[in-house]
Amino acid sequence: MKLPRRNFLHLAAGAAALPAVSRFAWAQAYPSRPVRLIVGFAPGGRLDITARLIGQWLSERLGQPFVIENRPGAATNIATAAVVRAPPDGYTVLLVNAANALNATLYDNLNFNFIRDIAPVAGIMRVPSAMVVHPSVPAKTVPEFIAYAKANPGKINMGSAGNGSTPHVFGELFEMMTGVSMVHVPYRGIAPALTDLMAGQLQVYFGALTSSIEYIKAGRLRALAVTTAKRSAALPDLPTLGEFLPGYEASQWYGVGVPKNTPVEIVDKLNNEINAGLVDPTMRARLADLGGAVLAGSPADFGKLIADETEKWGKVIRAANIKAE
Repeated sequence: MKLPRRNFLHLAAGAAALPAVSRFAWAQAYPSRPVRLIVGFAPGGRLDITARLIGQWLSERLGQPFVIENRPGAATNIATAAVVRAPPDGYTVLLVNAANALNATLYDNLNFNFIRDIAPVAGIMRVPSAMVVHPSVPAKTVPEFIAYAKANPGKINMGSAGNGSTPHVFGELFEMMTGVSMVHVPYRGIAPALTDLMAGQLQVYFGALTSSIEYIKAGRLRALAVTTAKRSAALPDLPTLGEFLPGYEASQWYGVGVPKNTPVEIVDKLNNEINAGLVDPTMRARLADLGGAVLAGSPADFGKLIADETEKWGKVIRAANIKAE
């Protein structure tokens, strides 16, 4: 049977529209079952708590459980690989953090490319770090510390949470921009580094402000500056490092990603709901309690942040010849 040309064109147009309509309908129905939110750290830390806050928000908004699945190990690479291998259907999502940007350069044998294989969904928050020193260090300001360090090359111990951790690379950037020379002392985590800093075995540490703020207020540590571009509301009188070193900026940040090829309608739906949470007063207050400032924006905004941070810290890691433990 031969169809009239007009009927044929109508049928062809309708067939072409079917995939788009079905994708839209699928996104409208999403999620229809529980979603796994993969976290690359053990339960209890700031990143895990952030995931649980966002997961609870999304569960309430979208009507399906967002189940937290902790997969610690290999500096979040185990968790990331699990999400990369997952079906791109929106039912496996990743809590992304600054370590993902660092790992792209730190590890030579990754079986994934983070920027290529993970699609950005939304930022959640930035967390400032602080440059803190033991009270025995005779420096009350950043310029005084730089002068002291230059007068005592190789005599200042800088602690970190391990090779290639954010405290390590934040300190390396400081060294590069000031020309000072410090001895890097890696620890297996934040707690032992802070313990030795308070004991005077370390002289300086570039770590999350929330981890040290109580010790700062108690006088057990002295804060010289925050590492973010803006001052922290937690210690508004504390200057930024950028006020003394123009262009210095370093922060931890968290967000959400999904496997590449996840339908854009699902990415946009998750982005809209996460951004709704970031303007909710209760959610903002709970993120502030974790030391964070909200990081709202589009998937493209978050993707640009990831790309910029990967390039920035890649240069620092290569210049300092940092190797993963």
